[in-house]
Amino acid sequence: MDDKLAELHARNFPSAQDEALALKPVDRYAGPESAYRLAFTDEAFLLREELRPVRMQLELLKPEMVLQERGVTSTIVMFGSARIPAPEDAKAALQRAEAGGDAAEIARARRAVDMSRYYDEARRFAAMVTERTANHDTPVLVVTGGGPGIMEAGNRGAFEVGGQSIGLNIVLPHEQAPNPYITPELCFQFHYFALRKMHFLMRSIGLVCFPGGFGTMDELFEVLTLQQTGKVRRRPVVLVGREFWSRLVDFEWLVETGMISPGDERLFHLVDTADEAWEILCGHYGFGGAGSAQSN
Repeated sequence: MDDKLAELHARNFPSAQDEALALKPVDRYAGPESAYRLAFTDEAFLLREELRPVRMQLELLKPEMVLQERGVTSTIVMFGSARIPAPEDAKAALQRAEAGGDAAEIARARRAVDMSRYYDEARRFAAMVTERTANHDTPVLVVTGGGPGIMEAGNRGAFEVGGQSIGLNIVLPHEQAPNPYITPELCFQFHYFALRKMHFLMRSIGLVCFPGGFGTMDELFEVLTLQQTGKVRRRPVVLVGREFWSRLVDFEWLVETGMISPGDERLFHLVDTADEAWEILCGHYGFGGAGSAQSN
């Protein structure tokens, strides 16, 4: 009887996967010039210029479907430079520079040691988010660009306290491999910058931005523009490193010259530490302060 009832829900057609796995090569049509392939198994066809809209749709759907299946609903995005080293690496590089005796190299290495404090702050912040939301009904996961530097620090902080984290890596002309601290099931690779940036925002409840260069500024200012224009809901945007950001962008001058409206400079918060960044998020969402692990 159970077998009979199962037929009520049986597929009427074989699945695409079933047919793809069942295919047997046909010698005459197995060569690279042959068109005798299922369209969805034909890599050369899928990579054609005309198939760009399909590839963009796939790049939207794959992370979305995986994150839905794994129950990920809330994230905190961590932006920042790939060039900020871990403190231990920065100190080792300084020792090598001092041994070499090149004054310019020594100066750069000393600056890198100074900037490496942001690696530690990013690592601490990610650990805070992971630990202190672990008991929420839907834990908040850290998401980074998946590369080295600040991105590595974010994934590493979550990994070291036993949590999961997401990495949205991008294919670049130079070597760009994901850092080793991302949860493998949540490590994605993108071709299109635009879709990658869209996925950063789709589940984010806050963005924490550490010092960085062109890529970091691109990501930050896109978020600020979307919030300024009302294209996305407002959420906390925290810039870590008051001196860095204040020297990099004169936001008051933008207001004074009429390039942004008074109040637009309040779309973000300037802080110096992971603790300050966490407190801003706590104040906005009512998570509770330091050490909190309440249910949400």
